[in-house]
Amino acid sequence: AAAAAAVPLRVCHQEIVKFDLEIKAAVQDIRDCPGPLSALTELNAAVKEKFRHLRDRIQELEQMAKEQDKESEKQALLREVENHKKQMLSNQAAWRKANLACKIAIDNSEKDQLLQGRDSLRQRKTTKESLAESASNITESLMGISRMMSQQVQQSEETVQTLANSSRTILEANEEFKSMSGTIQLGRKLITKYNRRELTDKLLIFLALALFLATVLYILKKRLFPFL
Repeated sequence: AAAAAAVPLRVCHQEIVKFDLEIKAAVQDIRDCPGPLSALTELNAAVKEKFRHLRDRIQELEQMAKEQDKESEKQALLREVENHKKQMLSNQAAWRKANLACKIAIDNSEKDQLLQGRDSLRQRKTTKESLAESASNITESLMGISRMMSQQVQQSEETVQTLANSSRTILEANEEFKSMSGTIQLGRKLITKYNRRELTDKLLIFLALALFLATVLYILKKRLFPFL
């Protein structure tokens, strides 16, 4: 009977040692966990399961100790049970400390990432503002060209009027009028083209600003509300 009881005792001892070592390794994994919180949660779930198995084995060993016939063997096993319980409490304390250290490290890492994201946003904002300023300068230049072309068209119309009222022959005046009319039409086409270009630039500026705002909102959402 003593030999038969030794087998489950030996197995119980081995399992207690195995779970104790696995818990220590898992606590170290938690301490070294770089994140995110979901990874920490998975590690904690595994540690909880190992603690449950360890607690069951200790209780089994305690029950076996109480069933021993010899008082000396019984007391020796009960002392072992107490040692295992103390070791389990020590592991639980180490587990709590590892969780606290890991959560602090993850929080600091997320804060650093958020600050880096803000710096990146500032750089993007500066780039967008530079592009918007360049586009604005181009638009002003195009508007200046448009005004100049308008003045040239006006001067051309005055010239045509002058030529029409000149003392030259009807044929020369007619040919000159056709020539100047072609110039006027070309000028008007150019004005229309530049006006369209101005509208296109304004639209591009608007789209660039819209993309920038959407990027800012998306990053802020991911950083501040990751659960949404």
